[in-house]
Amino acid sequence: MKYAIRFFTRSGNTKKLADAAAEAISAPAKDITAPLDEKVDILFLGCSYYAFDIDEAVKHFIAENKENIGKIVCFGTSAMMKSMKKPVSKVANKVGVAVADEEFHCKGQFGKIHKNRPNAEDLEKISAFAKNIIAE
Repeated sequence: MKYAIRFFTRSGNTKKLADAAAEAISAPAKDITAPLDEKVDILFLGCSYYAFDIDEAVKHFIAENKENIGKIVCFGTSAMMKSMKKPVSKVANKVGVAVADEEFHCKGQFGKIHKNRPNAEDLEKISAFAKNIIAE
């Protein structure tokens, strides 16, 4: 099984999760400026909400790499929202890419809200989550 990790971050919160997942499953975490050079069975895609939607760059990444994505597994952070699946699915479904039911989400520091998140416990949880996904 082939898998890849891509992420988009403005604050660095999602990059922390991507790096922890990458270490756990021995795959490099790259930001979404790095296209998928080959087809992957699972794309771990990390992003967050910005004004109640995902960034346009994430939408473009999905559309531009659709031929190389078997299935997206979402992960991310946010101060208020609890899931990235709905906005990612909205984009992915339009271009024929499946999105897994499983996802990882945790709080992310936003100003003074959720100080020091993601924290060590969050990083341990995403590591276990990524390992579990590739073991299936």
